[in-house]
Amino acid sequence: MITFIAFVLTILGCINWLLIGLLQYDFIAGLFGYQANIFSRLCYIIIGIGCLYLIIRVIVNKGSVKVFERKQKKKQKDVTSENAWANLTKKQQLEILDEIELRRKSNALANEDANAINDN
Repeated sequence: MITFIAFVLTILGCINWLLIGLLQYDFIAGLFGYQANIFSRLCYIIIGIGCLYLIIRVIVNKGSVKVFERKQKKKQKDVTSENAWANLTKKQQLEILDEIELRRKSNALANEDANAINDN
């Protein structure tokens, strides 16, 4: 949100400088009467701080700045095999491992029987 406000302030400052360059009209001074008015000076200071903030953000982010970031919705809980395995109790994990081992043994026996039949 701060970045967005700083961006808006910088745009206002840029538009003010465009008006000064093209029309020789200082918009902020026109709003508050003259440049030396305390309110005009505060606007210039706030715009300058916003610009410095953006410059620092660009340097910190290595050349990029996200002006407006939307909050991401919480992702639905991923149910991957690793997460599902981690959520099981040790007893359940051991039961599954035992079942896998039994299936491997029975497959190995079935393969041996098939090989013995093929050899005969």
